[in-house]
Amino acid sequence: MKTYAYFPGCSLEKMALSYHQSAIETTRMLGVELKELEDWNCCGATAYFHVDELLAHTLCARNLAMAEQEHLDVVAPCSGCYKNLYFARADLGRDPDLAEHINYALEEDNLHFTGSSAVRHLMEVFVDDVGLEELKTKVTQPLDGLRVAPYYGCQILRPRKNHEDVEQPRFFEDLLTAIGAVPVEYALRLRCCGGALILTSRRSALSLVRNLLQSAVESGAAVIATACPLCQVNLECYQKQVSQEFGTEFSIPVVYFTQLVGLAFGIPPKSLGIGSELVSTRDVLSYAAK
Repeated sequence: MKTYAYFPGCSLEKMALSYHQSAIETTRMLGVELKELEDWNCCGATAYFHVDELLAHTLCARNLAMAEQEHLDVVAPCSGCYKNLYFARADLGRDPDLAEHINYALEEDNLHFTGSSAVRHLMEVFVDDVGLEELKTKVTQPLDGLRVAPYYGCQILRPRKNHEDVEQPRFFEDLLTAIGAVPVEYALRLRCCGGALILTSRRSALSLVRNLLQSAVESGAAVIATACPLCQVNLECYQKQVSQEFGTEFSIPVVYFTQLVGLAFGIPPKSLGIGSELVSTRDVLSYAAK
């Protein structure tokens, strides 16, 4: 069994609890252990790196140093957490002076960052570490015919990492195909959902959400799949407000990729956190029951 240092981040404690539940259930079936980092701290989210870059790096470095003590790579389900941890590790690796300052602070916790632990997004574990061929062997209820809009968002891909294709990625589509679903092509799969813009410029954020929903619906998608808690909230929770603001009538479920994988594995919906959503997944479940 492959073991990772699991960094759930703040969102998976409450808002995205279904993501946490489905991550644990599906990785267990794949022979992967997610060992939660003891005494982990917030990664600083998006805003803190624009407030105090040194302290924001220190927050991430503390989590990474704890994973290093256990000789484990870090896996983060949240795209924002993944981005922060990944680039904090990269920044400290190429800036010895920054690393020295941060390690001085980490001495208070008897920690020391070296950069020995890699940082992985949860989807990378499924697609690259486990591999799609192995994943296929666990599928007992393929989601045949279910048209899914894979929503990458922006933080899982940008800034560019390891020469990856940020313009035409296919790993999300490949994952959906492996579980029998039909990934649909739609123009805005890589566009930002607005993130926290909903707090400062409501109409602009709702406009971004409307455009994304419209693009997915016009593609014929029955459901949107995401890998980010904030994206999931924006695309699901604000559908009513978008309809009020722009005179639309959206009602499309937005789920985590791990929930769809879990259904294809035959895991009971309740164990995957399905049933807590605002937009009904009844039609999605009908594919898993075939």
